[in-house]
Order: sequence, then C-alpha cells, then structure tokens
Amino acid sequence: VWACARTPPTKRFNQLINLSYKGEGETCIEGSHIVNGRESAPHSRPYMASLQFDGGLFCGGALIREDFVLTAAHCELPVTYTVVLGSDSLSGDEPTKQEFRSIQTFPHPNYDGHMNDIMLIKLSGRAALTNAVQLIPLNPARLPTSSKCLTAGWGDVGNNRTLAARLQEVNVTTLSQKTCRRRWRRVPIVPTMVCGVGEADFQGFCSGDSGGPLVCDGSVAGVMSFSGPRCGNRRTPDVYTRVSSFSDWIMRVLNNN
Repeated sequence: VWACARTPPTKRFNQLINLSYKGEGETCIEGSHIVNGRESAPHSRPYMASLQFDGGLFCGGALIREDFVLTAAHCELPVTYTVVLGSDSLSGDEPTKQEFRSIQTFPHPNYDGHMNDIMLIKLSGRAALTNAVQLIPLNPARLPTSSKCLTAGWGDVGNNRTLAARLQEVNVTTLSQKTCRRRWRRVPIVPTMVCGVGEADFQGFCSGDSGGPLVCDGSVAGVMSFSGPRCGNRRTPDVYTRVSSFSDWIMRVLNNN
C-alpha cells in the first residue's frame, strides 16, 4: 500500500514523517502525477484546506466546522503545523487566506496504518465564513456504485514532483467493492472504504493530495487514503475512507470538543 502524503524537502519534516507513518510500504512519490485534471475555478471549492509544515504542503483536508478539519489519519504529525483556508494558491498571496495552528488531532482510535484512515484536526481558532471559506456537510448515506464525484488538491502534477501552483480537481467515478477487491488483489479492501477512478487512466490523487475530500452531491463522502505506486492507475484504483461509516465517531468528537 502506498500512502499519498507528500514529503517536503526539509530534513526536519523527513524525520517527523518517519515517526508518524504507521503503515508499511512507501509513499506515493516516485512517478506521482495528476494527468488530465483541471484548475479549479477561483474559490469554487471553499471547503478545501491545505496542511503545511515548514512552508511545505504535506496533506489536504476539508473544513466541516469552523474549528475542525477532516483529513486522513496518516497525515498526523507529532508537532503543531499550519492549516490554511481560503487560498487556491500555495504561494499564499491571496487576501482571502486564513491561517490556523493545529492544536489537537483526533485520529480514529482503530487506525492501524491501513484501516480507519480518518482524522479530525481542531484549529487554534474559528474560521470566518466568507465566499472563499465555507463548510462542507458530511454525506450521510452509502454511495451507490458509479456515483459521479469530484476530488481536489495541490499535489504533484508531473513526474518531476512539482506541486500545482493552484488548486486542481478531477472527476471521479466510484467502483463496486467487488471490482476494487479484484483489482487490488492482495490489499484488503473493506466496506469502510470507497474506491474511485478518474475519467482517464493516470488521473486521480497523488502526493500532497492525501486527506482531501471525495465530494459527491455537494457533501464529503470520502477522505483520500491511498493509491498504487503509479497514482491514478486504473488497475489499482484510488482508495478513500468512507465518511458515512464514521459519521457517529465524527459527531462524538465534534460534540465533545
């Protein structure tokens, strides 16, 4: 299994990321790319959050409450990091940008490096909701096969590991559990996961996109979890944590904090 958080080129981050990853395998960096995606219209995905450390992007997320971001558990770091909202650009030059510190993380208690890859981040303050910063609701229902969805992120856009300058997005179609299990073969695919593929081969999420939302019918239905060694390869579909399987846990964390 390849986790798809991006490793920024700083020694300190590399040391921290080695401490925080609990799964086996390697990160989806070699050959990582998003092909046939498109640049998002300005602030058309106002729920998007970028998780940054030492000035580098390492994961994405979605704002589900003014002070909480939903992401993947494998994005956890043993230090405080920055959560950026309201900015389509990684250069940070947008007046709509809001920055917060991560003050507490809530990885799922049963996360084991593969299963239950979901986490909540409590922010150091409450986001001001604007045209560029908005909440996204949780999808309460189990997604039917062949649902038409969308995913977005700033991850690598080429084999040279270049991050997207602005937010990118791709259309995603969900697959049946049977199809996904057959394609992944030796990797356990369980009902708490959703699999999806892009409209073209080698189109999907990759390094730096992990933790970002799978959005279906205007609500977050999945959290980007892992893909194969060549991101977007339809023979190893992208795998998301199914949000509806964890809605009770999410609400407990929110209600208690």
